[in-house]
Amino acid sequence: MPIIKSSKKSVKTDKVQTVANNVYTKTVKNAIKNTEKAIAKGDVEEAKKLYATTVKAIDKACSKGLVKKNTCARQKSRLNEKIKKMAE
Repeated sequence: MPIIKSSKKSVKTDKVQTVANNVYTKTVKNAIKNTEKAIAKGDVEEAKKLYATTVKAIDKACSKGLVKKNTCARQKSRLNEKIKKMAE
């Protein structure tokens, strides 16, 4: 446990921020999983709709600094490629 008063405060704020960050990362992971499930089913309409929400979640996590920029681009690119292949 920290002894200094400011360190005690930072422990409290770290806990709150960690919870908030976990919400964003879980949202991204769940959105990707749901999109991939729709792709596996072969439902083009649903996959495109879920892809839009997934991109929004990924971009938000990227802007918060939770995921690196290149990781975000890679995830979006792979999902988009899968949807395009499925639509053909």
